[in-house]
Amino acid sequence: MADFRPGTPAQDEFLEELTEAGLLIPSGVPGVYGRGQLFEDVRLAFDDLVTRSGANDGPERLRVPPILPREQFESSGYLKSFPHLAGSIFGFEGSESQALKQQARAARHEDWSEFQEMTELVLVPAACYPVYPAIARRGPLPEGGVIVDAGGSYVFRHEPSGDPARLQMFHQREIVRIGEPDAVADWREMWRDRAVDLLRSLGLDANFDVASDPFFGRSGRMLAASQREQALKFEILVPIAGDDPTAVASFNYHQEHFAETFGIELSDGTIAHTACLGFGEERITLALFRAHGLEPADWPMEVRRELWA
Repeated sequence: MADFRPGTPAQDEFLEELTEAGLLIPSGVPGVYGRGQLFEDVRLAFDDLVTRSGANDGPERLRVPPILPREQFESSGYLKSFPHLAGSIFGFEGSESQALKQQARAARHEDWSEFQEMTELVLVPAACYPVYPAIARRGPLPEGGVIVDAGGSYVFRHEPSGDPARLQMFHQREIVRIGEPDAVADWREMWRDRAVDLLRSLGLDANFDVASDPFFGRSGRMLAASQREQALKFEILVPIAGDDPTAVASFNYHQEHFAETFGIELSDGTIAHTACLGFGEERITLALFRAHGLEPADWPMEVRRELWA
C-alpha cells in the first residue's frame, strides 16, 4: 500500500464536520468519498463559472472517460516521474476453477491478485493526458493553434491521506493550450491571473506561487529544481484546513514535451508547445465550505451571485 499521510488535528476536525453534514460520504478507504447533493451543487456551480470565464476564448470542448490506453500512458513518461501515483486496471482472464479460487479468497478478504492480469487500460492521472494524442491524430494544427476544454473529468492519484483535500479520486477541470511558444506562454499567464481574480471573487484568500511537481526519487529532485528555476509550474494556494494553504489550481508549461511525444506540429511543420491549467474542483469546493460555512444558503450574496449567476 502507498504511504498513508495522516491528517492534522485541524484536518481531522474539518473532515468530521463534512461527513456529519453529509457533504462527504466515507467509503472506508482514505481519500475516497462520495459527495452529497449540496457538495455537488457547489462543485458543479464552480465548474459552470469556469466555463463562463473562458467562453470568450472560444475553446473546443472535448470529453473523454477517466481511463486511458496503457500505451499512451507509457509514452507520456508519467511512470518515470510519478510511479508512486499511478493506477493500473487489472482484470480476470482465468479458468472456471481459478474463478472459484479467486472468489473463495476474496470472501475471506485474502490476497487474490494472482488471478488478475494487467489490462490495456490505466486510470487517467491528469485530465489533459488524453488531449494530446487526440489532437495529434488530426495532423498539423491550424494557424494560431487550439484551445481545448477537457472538462471536469475524474482523475486518480494513488495517494491515500487523512487530509480531506488530498483525494485519490477527484475532478480536475482542465483547459489545454497548444500552439506557438509565445502564444502558449502568454495564455498560461493570462489564465493564472484570471484564476486568482475568479477565486478572490468567491471570497477566497487566493495567491499564486512558483511550484514543482512531486517527482519521484533522486533524479526527481533535480527535475523539481529545474521546474522551479524555469517557472514552468504555478499554483494557486487557498486556506482549507490547517496552517498552510493548499494548492487548488495549477498552471503548467510543458514546452515541447507532449508535442514531441505524440507528434503535434504547427501549421509550418515545426513542433508545437503545450500548456495546461487544472482546477481541483473538490479542493475549491472544500475551500468555499471552510470560508463561508457548511450551508450555501447562508453564504454572502456576492459569492452566491458569482456561482449561481
